[in-house]
Amino acid sequence: MITQTNSAIVPPLPGSSPGQQSEDTFISIQAINEQVRHSSAWLGLLRQEMAKVIIGQEHLVERLLVGLLTGGHILLEGLPGLAKTLAVKTLAMGVHSDFQRIQFTPDMLPADILGTQIYNPKDTAFEIKKGPIFSSLILADEINRAPAKVQSALLEAMQEKQVTIGDTTFKLPELFLVLATQNPIEQEGTYPLPEAQIDRFMLKVVVDYPSRGEERRILDAVNHTDAGAKVNPIVGPEDILASRQVVDSIYMDDKIKDYIISLVFATRDPKSFHLDLHDYIETGVSPRATINLKAVSRALAFLAGRGYVTPDDVKSAAMDVMRHRLRISYEAEAEGISSEEIIRKILDTVPVP
Repeated sequence: MITQTNSAIVPPLPGSSPGQQSEDTFISIQAINEQVRHSSAWLGLLRQEMAKVIIGQEHLVERLLVGLLTGGHILLEGLPGLAKTLAVKTLAMGVHSDFQRIQFTPDMLPADILGTQIYNPKDTAFEIKKGPIFSSLILADEINRAPAKVQSALLEAMQEKQVTIGDTTFKLPELFLVLATQNPIEQEGTYPLPEAQIDRFMLKVVVDYPSRGEERRILDAVNHTDAGAKVNPIVGPEDILASRQVVDSIYMDDKIKDYIISLVFATRDPKSFHLDLHDYIETGVSPRATINLKAVSRALAFLAGRGYVTPDDVKSAAMDVMRHRLRISYEAEAEGISSEEIIRKILDTVPVP
């Protein structure tokens, strides 16, 4: 059993009595709670600035903040007109950092993103012209409008935070973050993302239509002749990087770590969890899903002002972390079963600590 003190999950500590264990851990978690409170002050202000422009879409805004707090790249998928691009641009305006928007098109080349070598006849030598990828925040707009060779140009940058042009390798900014948007693959003129690239996105967030009330607020707030609300920069890279260190220190109990492992392995070997899903799963999620579930769960705890992770944090993170990594079989496609339905079944079945 997991002991709880004031809603904090307490681990077993060697060399002390059970009562002392609970007291020591409670003091430790209280210290982390205090760190979270101090280092998250900018979050409320940034939310307020974004709310000047983005009406509703709380889940989308929360996931963008998770990306900032973890350094994990995010893929936003939704129909045109749902404020995907606007949300990323608004977030970038609230951060004291450089920002580049890259509009992906079918005729793009990798050099349009990374840069290239240009011959200088005056010096009889090649010079390197860096591309727009050399920024802290990157909006890869409609990323699936470009062919695979262009999309794959981002692989090294997203995984290793570096870019190689010719025989020279350049480091990218420490805050480097790719926020990509894409239209559903059923839309005309789209290309599926390569599996190696889509696995490098920490989250895939599906953006849906606003509610009726939100749509009315949009109608009242937006005018075509209005230049839009001014978003003030709230936070700099130093504060974001400092917050990331606090996120990494947030306590996660061993039982919750085991729960994450169980969710991941249920996608690879569903029979061991008494799930009749084997015929619907082509391949289970990768180890990146395990790592990202831990990181996103901690970030969600940070956003909630807690210094410890709860099972609800893991369950909240699971869909966006796993949906793009779980490959369904042809049989599942034939029966109209999506990866989201499979993940919901797993979440409903795997025992929660």
